[in-house]
Amino acid sequence: MTWSFALSSHSDNNNFMQNFLMARSTGNNNTNLLRLVEERALSKKVEEEQKKQEIGVPYFHKDCISNILIRLPLQSLSSTRFLKVCLRHQLDQSNQITFSVEASLLQQNSFSIFDHPITNSMSKFCIQFMYFKEGKSKSEEYKVSCLGNIRATCNGLVLLDNRLKKGGLVVINPVTRKMVALPVGTLYPPHDESYGFALSEATGEYKVVHLFRDSLGYISCEILNLGTRFWRGVNGPSFGLFGWFGYKPVSAIGALHWIPEIDASEYIVSMEVDHERFQTILLPTACRTYDRIIEKDGFLCFVTHEGLNIDIWVLKSLSGDFWTKHHSITKGGIIDMVPLFSLRMSEDMIFTRDEDGSFYTYDFTLEVMTKVEPEKECFLPSDSYFPHVNSLISWEKSWDVCD
Repeated sequence: MTWSFALSSHSDNNNFMQNFLMARSTGNNNTNLLRLVEERALSKKVEEEQKKQEIGVPYFHKDCISNILIRLPLQSLSSTRFLKVCLRHQLDQSNQITFSVEASLLQQNSFSIFDHPITNSMSKFCIQFMYFKEGKSKSEEYKVSCLGNIRATCNGLVLLDNRLKKGGLVVINPVTRKMVALPVGTLYPPHDESYGFALSEATGEYKVVHLFRDSLGYISCEILNLGTRFWRGVNGPSFGLFGWFGYKPVSAIGALHWIPEIDASEYIVSMEVDHERFQTILLPTACRTYDRIIEKDGFLCFVTHEGLNIDIWVLKSLSGDFWTKHHSITKGGIIDMVPLFSLRMSEDMIFTRDEDGSFYTYDFTLEVMTKVEPEKECFLPSDSYFPHVNSLISWEKSWDVCD
């Protein structure tokens, strides 16, 4: 019995060992499987991290991004502006236009384009933008056409003539193609009027400023807020300050600024955008034919030719500040260099020669003036160019934007 029991016990031990080995084998398989799962999970995580580094940001639909960006305040968009570009307006000689300002306006008002033969009989213009980088210029198409002239620009918005309505205007963002028609204001010939376009920092509203001169030489002013869209009269500049409206106004330091004479102007006329008051500001020297005022780093610059040099003066505020000389450029005997604007990122200043329309860029760090290599030759007068920034900005306040 005892042996038999011992035999029985030995058999049980064998079964136990077999079960133990099977369990151990199963445990090893589970461990290997778990390790494999962990390795795959870790590998997937590494791949996702690499993709995030390559992509930089997660994917969002373009409509979602656009809806987010138009809610941002203007100041926060400054970090997204890589280049300050030059907007120009020339005859459309291509067949690549996909968006017509006038056709869109007719569609919004439920009119047929055939009811307005003006849209077919008149020459169409295309809106292009030109950007400057590393000593070269390149033109790009918005594929947007219009019949009217560009009157002014501001923060990516463009003020155009509305040729479907005499004296009418249109504001459009050529990037988003969102636009709004403005009511007709006081009608005057183009040579007797000037339009300015600026943002009020106090209210966050965009304002269109219209100056016009009557037959006696008096200058009147009316202003339209894009939020309310009706014209209202304000006190204009004093009598005799303006000799002509040939120079486009410049927006800087919270005001719009005009050079009021074609030559030898000793002052500029400025209008505070928030308070809508006019004043005159003496220039450090008389403004001559190739001299201009431009915006640079948010300040107002007066670029003037002095002998063989180009002097750059800066005005930083309207509150009792004075002009200070910022820089002097040796131009090497070229006297017809007309300043256009200053680039936002590199801070280089762009000039165009009045003689042949060629572009030059001045590097303030290297103190070097370089001729720009154009992608293709295209001669346009200096007043055909407008400073512009491609953006998704809207004229609507963020709390007025509908989802």
